[in-house]
Amino acid sequence: MQFLRTAFWVVIAVALAFFCMANYVPVTVRLWGDMVMETKLPVLLIGAFLLGALPFWIMARATRWRLKRRLDSAERALAVTASATPPPVTTPPITPDTSIPSLPPLNPAGPV
Repeated sequence: MQFLRTAFWVVIAVALAFFCMANYVPVTVRLWGDMVMETKLPVLLIGAFLLGALPFWIMARATRWRLKRRLDSAERALAVTASATPPPVTTPPITPDTSIPSLPPLNPAGPV
C-alpha cells in the first residue's frame, strides 16, 4: 500500500513539473486599486491551490485530533473498568427440598 501511495505522489510531482516547465510565463495580476503583481503562472496556480486546500486540511486535522481524544478517553475508561475486579459471588449450597412429598413411581404396564 505504501508503494501505491508513493507512486501516486511521484506521478503527481512529475505532472506538476511538466506543467510548470510548459507554462512558466509571467502573469500580471491586478489586486485592488492601483496595485499590480507580476508573477509566474505556476506560482500563482500552486499558491491558489494551497490557499483553497488550507481550510480542508485544518478541518481534517481538527477532526483527527477530536477523534483521537475520544478514543484515548474510551481506552482509559475501558482500562479502569477492566482493572476493577468485582467481589466474588458466593452462592448458598443447593440442597434437596424434602418438604415436598414425592410422587409414587409410574407403572409402566398401565393401570391395573
